[in-house]
Amino acid sequence: MLLAKKQEVTDLLNANAEDAAPVELDQSQQGRLSRIDAIQQQAMAAETQRRRQRDVHLLDAALKRLDEGEYGYCVNCGEAIGTERLALDPATPFCISHAV
Repeated sequence: MLLAKKQEVTDLLNANAEDAAPVELDQSQQGRLSRIDAIQQQAMAAETQRRRQRDVHLLDAALKRLDEGEYGYCVNCGEAIGTERLALDPATPFCISHAV
């Protein structure tokens, strides 16, 4: 499940990478409002990419915990993470008591 989720997020990162590229400001071809809209869309795409990169990092950390035999246990207190919580977010490193 972790590998499938990581592949999904990585595919989304690669597919939408160009949306976060800097916006070219050509006043001869675009009006001011169109440029503002393009800049806003670029900023939203960049934030989406940042969140997806964070998700890949969390999934990598979960895979490492799995390899070390520590997956499913809170990194703060060592208690088991509930199966329902892991089903919702398989990369979560915290039990419900230590969730941020």
